[in-house]
Amino acid sequence: MKSLVRTFIAVIVVAAGLLIAINRLNSSQGYSGADTLTVYNWGDYIDPDLLDKFKEETGIKVIYQTFDSNEAMMTKIEQGGTTFDIAVPSDYAIGKMRQENLLLPIDHAKLPNLANIDPRFLSQSFDPGNVYSIPYFWGTVGIVYNPELVGNLKFDSWDDLWDPSLRNNILLVDSAREVIGMGLNSLGYSLNDTDETHLQEALAKLKKLTPNVKALVGDEIKMLLAGEEAAVGLVWSGDASEIMDENDKLDYVIPKDGSNLWFDNMVIPKTARNLDGALKFMNFMLDPANAAQNAEYVGYATPNGKAMPLLPAEISEDERFYPAPDLTDKLEVYDNLGKRMLAHYNELFLEFKMHKK
Repeated sequence: MKSLVRTFIAVIVVAAGLLIAINRLNSSQGYSGADTLTVYNWGDYIDPDLLDKFKEETGIKVIYQTFDSNEAMMTKIEQGGTTFDIAVPSDYAIGKMRQENLLLPIDHAKLPNLANIDPRFLSQSFDPGNVYSIPYFWGTVGIVYNPELVGNLKFDSWDDLWDPSLRNNILLVDSAREVIGMGLNSLGYSLNDTDETHLQEALAKLKKLTPNVKALVGDEIKMLLAGEEAAVGLVWSGDASEIMDENDKLDYVIPKDGSNLWFDNMVIPKTARNLDGALKFMNFMLDPANAAQNAEYVGYATPNGKAMPLLPAEISEDERFYPAPDLTDKLEVYDNLGKRMLAHYNELFLEFKMHKK
């Protein structure tokens, strides 16, 4: 009998140990409870002090995990296994996630601070009524350039990139939608165009740009442009802000031919475990003081209208990064073009890159 009791106790101890180990593993993998919240975001895309402040105010600890592309983020959420309470995808990805039932609707009644968002950034095409997403940051795609190295070029048109004086002096972000979109816009077409004739025209024109292209690069584009390794770069506005902080000789412009107006929004994946905590986090980030602090740290434009007066004037009044509505109204948000067309865009982009080589 004593032997059986000892065996039973040993089994209980082992089971308890396994339960503790599983709980720890789940925590490290992003399984949230009432006192933890797992946020899945881009790298260096939040002021870490805000995570500490959120814990102080709510008692909820934030487990912060990062991704480097919308596609990687969507794949991980689709696969399951890791629970995320908040994710921060871009516009077209939100449209795709909605279609694939990967998101939970958001209870606006629990977000009183949603009233702080500038109405022009609400109810975009990828999520009418903001049923599934709440604005986080926004920006544009444009050109960073060094006025000392480009002569009289002002880049008010995409066509300036084709100027022969820029031979081997342009860096492009290694991204299909941005590069193909630039080619389409330079011809007067929509950056969401799916007409095959137009796409082939854009590809042909982009191939003519290759003598001027020094390289297609990722995050290192910021360091290379700040270090004057090239005179011109196709970049996102937030990256442009960082580059210009490092080198004040540089300038940023959005060509008049048109460009991309992008949004990164907070969403709640359908596998979320801490729904109440997710809503508290959203409302916390929508507080004007917190939004202003985050925008100043990250360098991207905040959609929070009530946060604008709290920002330094040199930030809030800089129309390169906070362009007026008469300009943003002419820009386009990326549509979710569907798997087949997105794959075709990637094929065209690969052909352009192979031509570059």
